[in-house]
Amino acid sequence: MSGRRTATYRMKDLCARTGLPRQAIHFYIREGLLPEGRKTGRNMAYYGEEHIERIALIRQLQEERFLPLRAIKVVLGARDRSLSDAQQRLLREVKQHLMGTNMVTSAPRKLALQAICERTGITREEVERMAALDLLSIHSDAQGRPLIAESDAWLIEALSQLRSAGLSRELGFGPDDLLIFEEAISSVFLKEMALISERLQHLTASDAAAIVQRVQPIANHILARLHDAKIASFVSAL
Repeated sequence: MSGRRTATYRMKDLCARTGLPRQAIHFYIREGLLPEGRKTGRNMAYYGEEHIERIALIRQLQEERFLPLRAIKVVLGARDRSLSDAQQRLLREVKQHLMGTNMVTSAPRKLALQAICERTGITREEVERMAALDLLSIHSDAQGRPLIAESDAWLIEALSQLRSAGLSRELGFGPDDLLIFEEAISSVFLKEMALISERLQHLTASDAAAIVQRVQPIANHILARLHDAKIASFVSAL
């Protein structure tokens, strides 16, 4: 990405254009969300318009879609590493057809964090740990009260259900253990997007969107059954 256009901005220029401090930009680079600039010396690098566009996209996904950086990294990784321009174009067109369905919503509803914690028994500190792990994002309303996107609340509820099932704090189970699920699904998701966009790129966006809608519940079922089968095979082999 960084070689596509002329790199003309120094770090201070990039900060001024994006409104981000240099620490945030360096963090994006370290996390693989933003490519490095063109280095011209040990402590000097230049950046281009693509860096400004990428930062704007990251902030849009954070502020409008409430996506945590971990999820944004998966989306950007799929775009950068796995998908051709034609495949990315197809997915953008498919998105337009999915807007308004239960698969893609334009603006997630925000819920009060305190109410979620009281209902689930998950502490504020545990939710903040989930945010630190980039499993979800915490936002604030005009009065500074913490909010969670409704699309993230299920994960807090799932941790509560795991606790009720016996995976208690006393046994050492907590938010960090949710990472095994997120990491597994991220890997599957990248391969799914590459496969679907490759096999469906000759279709119209509306036909591809219809297939994606029909396939999603089947794919979810396959994942659940394979997980069950792995557990059963492990237990039977003991």
